[in-house]
Amino acid sequence: MRTNTKKLTLVLAVMTLSLRLFGWEGMPMPALHVEGRYLKDASGHIVNLHGFAQTYSPWFNEQGKYWTNYDVAGCLDYNKGIIDGILDAGWKVNFIRLHMDPYWSNTPGVAVTGEADISAFDFTRFKKYLDEVFIPMAEYAISKGLYVVMRPPGVCPEKIAVNDTYNKYLIKVWGYVARHAKLKNNPYIMFELANEPVNILGPDGTYGSGSQGHFDNLKTYFQAVVDTIRASANNIIWAPGLGYQALYQGYAVNPIEGDNIGYAVHVYPGWFNSGQGYANFQKGWDTQVQPVADFAPILVTEMDWAPARHNKSWGKDSTGVAGKNGFGANFKKIVDDCGNVGWLLFTSPELLAQYGDVTAPADIKDFLTDPEACPKPVYQWYQAYASDYGLSGASESYLTVTGFVVESGKNMTILTKGSAGLKINAVFADGHIENVSSLAKFSVDKTEVVNVARGRVFALADGQATVGILYTDPKGNAWRDTLHVSSTTFPLTNQLFNPDIWGDGTFDEATKTLTTGQWGFGGWTYSNGLDISGYKYLVAKLGSKNNAGVSFRVFDENNYWAGAAEYDFGNKQIVVANTGWMPKKDKSATLNPSHIYIVGFWSNGNIPFVIDTVFLSNSSEYDALASVKNETTNKNNEPELVDVYNLLGVKIMSQVKKEQAIRELNKGVYLVGKEKVVITRNRK
Repeated sequence: MRTNTKKLTLVLAVMTLSLRLFGWEGMPMPALHVEGRYLKDASGHIVNLHGFAQTYSPWFNEQGKYWTNYDVAGCLDYNKGIIDGILDAGWKVNFIRLHMDPYWSNTPGVAVTGEADISAFDFTRFKKYLDEVFIPMAEYAISKGLYVVMRPPGVCPEKIAVNDTYNKYLIKVWGYVARHAKLKNNPYIMFELANEPVNILGPDGTYGSGSQGHFDNLKTYFQAVVDTIRASANNIIWAPGLGYQALYQGYAVNPIEGDNIGYAVHVYPGWFNSGQGYANFQKGWDTQVQPVADFAPILVTEMDWAPARHNKSWGKDSTGVAGKNGFGANFKKIVDDCGNVGWLLFTSPELLAQYGDVTAPADIKDFLTDPEACPKPVYQWYQAYASDYGLSGASESYLTVTGFVVESGKNMTILTKGSAGLKINAVFADGHIENVSSLAKFSVDKTEVVNVARGRVFALADGQATVGILYTDPKGNAWRDTLHVSSTTFPLTNQLFNPDIWGDGTFDEATKTLTTGQWGFGGWTYSNGLDISGYKYLVAKLGSKNNAGVSFRVFDENNYWAGAAEYDFGNKQIVVANTGWMPKKDKSATLNPSHIYIVGFWSNGNIPFVIDTVFLSNSSEYDALASVKNETTNKNNEPELVDVYNLLGVKIMSQVKKEQAIRELNKGVYLVGKEKVVITRNRK
């Protein structure tokens, strides 16, 4: 696309002003771009941004203490002063999240129900104050060495839908912003498409955030905004997920298309299981964010924490110890280990500007100096991040690959209809390591079993496949390796079997022993839905006596509380579900076998039992054991009572339940009620 070179040259000239980025003076800010899963500068250095946020309205600027009544000069003076104060306090920051607050774009005096209400939005006012407030603040931030991430006015409604009023609003706002001469293709200004989408209308007619259908519609929703921006500009874009910017796994299957795109995530105490220790926090991150972090950079645009007694943070928790308890230290460990995550501190910026100020009020000094609240540790972490990055350009050793390692392992087992991220590390001569999975090329010998895209392996069907890997490094050298993938529907491995879908359970892969929590449930989840409609039977076998009241359960909704088809083992060690007729326990509906989301075992809890196997089958040997569809039911929802005849016409059972009759018949052919039934083996 064409670029206005005169204006871009002018902008670049401004960038050469004194730079305080990471403490270096007189250095120009490098232009940034997205390369694979990383944000990089022009020389090839990985850049992870660290910063803070500003909102330009009287309420968020200390409740109107310093300016009000649409005072442009007062707003600019106050917020420029806050930036100066933060830098003077020694914060090593390199970006700012700039909220184009609806205070300026809403018609004065028109009542709204909250920031999600755009009924008072005035496009003329937005254009006016974009020029008078938001762009001047962006230019000032850039002059101080800060990249700028612009956020549209307000927040998303709780429920959105493709092509709805809010979708059109975002398209209109970003279409204008992207065409603005001072913003389009500005290498120091980025766009965060929206703030905190929650639920979207899915193809099934429901509002939600968990199914692939909802994510497919979210992709369509934001792709329209991205395409509008790309018609004018190539600024870096940060796309939000669902669930208040906490859910992203569906983007791994259907990502936003285009160049220079990353994903904007919010992280607060309690999110991603962060209140349950490091392991659960990491697991939550791996489930919801890692699927996009595998192929694109991440920017956490809201995050803070502090003990509740301070009452100066959105999130309530402590710093804790990395790898153990608390929120802050574990957050840092997770994003650092991920390697491509930038983040900001969402603490009110006027508090950050008072860091180290001995004249600050006692409660503020207490908050700023408490090691269990976010400011003090983050101040120190930002210092360390700054010392790790230089602006002198990439050295020869930084760009020279000396090793190539499939860190995720050359033998992978993946849940069928699921996926797993690859970790293919290029080791460089200077010692740094990059995960180049999203930049590698792949060949697959059995494409009906496995597909690889954007550095992620998708298991399509049960089977084995060999994947060839080819990576070309910055010097043009080719690196190759091979990956072997096993795709299976019901793997009994510690990695893929979840013992605590409900309750705190444990699973021993060596003995295949499951112990659920009280009334707990363990098994498998299929985020994209599992189609078992091509099979007659779903079979589950136990490898030990049932002393735990074990029940095998199947769900066709991605919600554990949605109701399941339940099959109690009782004193048996095998249950067989007829995939064509799987009624929920309350008889409210039968499951749809084309999209099964959860399969597993419920028990009373705390009593171990062995799972022998779970599998799909079309074999007639399970005919006699399978659940049978009842043509009629009595008023108590009990199965119809039937008579049973042999082929000679002799009645051998009278007025028994159909399922009971089939269970008790020996090998042979019978008329059970009005249905001919073939029994293939003698009863035990």
